[in-house]
Amino acid sequence: MIGFSHKPVMLEECMQGLNLHPGGIWYDGTIGGGGHSYEILKRTSPDGRLIATDLDDNAIAAAKERLAQFGGRFEIYKSNYKEYERIFSLAGISEADGVLLDFGVSSFQLDEPARGFSYMQDAPLDMRMDPQGELTAEEVVNEYPERELYRIIRDYGEERFAKNIAAGIAAERKKEKIRSSARLVSIIEKNIPAKFRQNGPCARKTFQAIRIEVNGELDRLEETVRGLCRKLRRGGRICILTFHSLEDRIVKNVFRELETDCICDKSLPVCVCGKKKEIEIITKKPITASDKELGENRRSKSAKLRIAEKI
Repeated sequence: MIGFSHKPVMLEECMQGLNLHPGGIWYDGTIGGGGHSYEILKRTSPDGRLIATDLDDNAIAAAKERLAQFGGRFEIYKSNYKEYERIFSLAGISEADGVLLDFGVSSFQLDEPARGFSYMQDAPLDMRMDPQGELTAEEVVNEYPERELYRIIRDYGEERFAKNIAAGIAAERKKEKIRSSARLVSIIEKNIPAKFRQNGPCARKTFQAIRIEVNGELDRLEETVRGLCRKLRRGGRICILTFHSLEDRIVKNVFRELETDCICDKSLPVCVCGKKKEIEIITKKPITASDKELGENRRSKSAKLRIAEKI
């Protein structure tokens, strides 16, 4: 095994949510180590087909090894799940029976110091999910204007002290370039009032914000969720696991939009907007991890699962 580990979050809930059946075409847009994909292939035997994408070479290698027993039934492409139109075309398909998106960062990515995702250990500032990606966390921290850093930390991290932190980064990088996660953590902590440093790791929100910026995690997310819903066959399901409120809000709003029928003024005698209901939301409230799973996998704590069905 490659050494890549990622415990799939809410595995059984996702499998039930996809409403798996033998055969069919299934799209896992964020394959990670292949945990969810393994179960999809196992439960859709003998001829279910899986199309999957990921940006991480280690994840792809680990997934191929894990799924080896299903040879001939899956294809994995190094690509962003947002490029689903191109991937579907390459795979020779136009629609899918089910779509799964897991927006979590893998344990391997978080725990490997060289990747620079974690604020818990010192490492070079990188945070690229695709190691060949152009933008790094070091560039964001050292080259973005202070006002842009403030916006990112405020909007993507939902950090109440974003202005202080951005100003602190701007001041410190004038003295010496900020290259390590440990130094960035120190700057963040110095710019958060002492009484607020007791509520867990202070750097978490800022690191999240920078990671989102580096990887463009929210770019085109709304149109991608909408588009993938429309790629489902009638009765097909989409399951989306989110790990922070920004992603969850986007998914929730797109689902609501697609579930809404006519939006004309009710005073009009007939519909003129032409909008039709496209999905049925299965999860009126998001599913969260069970107490058992929370005890076994702390990274499932912030996960929310939303499911919708094409009508």
